[in-house]
Amino acid sequence: MPKYFPFKIGGYYLYFTSHCTLECMHVHASDEELSEGGSGKFFVRSDGSSVVVNRGKLNDRELNIIQKFIKNNYETMYATWRTLSLNGYYEGN
Repeated sequence: MPKYFPFKIGGYYLYFTSHCTLECMHVHASDEELSEGGSGKFFVRSDGSSVVVNRGKLNDRELNIIQKFIKNNYETMYATWRTLSLNGYYEGN
C-alpha cells in the first residue's frame, strides 16, 4: 500500500491502496497495520481542504492534525496519487 510519506502524522500513516484509485483522491489514516478497519478516510478537494468520510478511531484532535497536514501538503500528495490513478480531486468541487 503506497504511503504518501514514510512518517506518521498525528500518530497515523497516511496512505492509499491500488484499488482505491477508482475513486477521487482520498487519504486513509491508519496505525501500523495499514488496514481500513478503524482507519480514517478523507476525500481531498482541489484547494487542499478535506471531507471526513469515515473518522475510524481518530479523535477530534487527530482529525484536525491530519486535515491541517493534508491542506499544507496536498499538492505533493496528489503527485503521488496521480502515479496510480487517472481520477482527480473530490467531485464536490
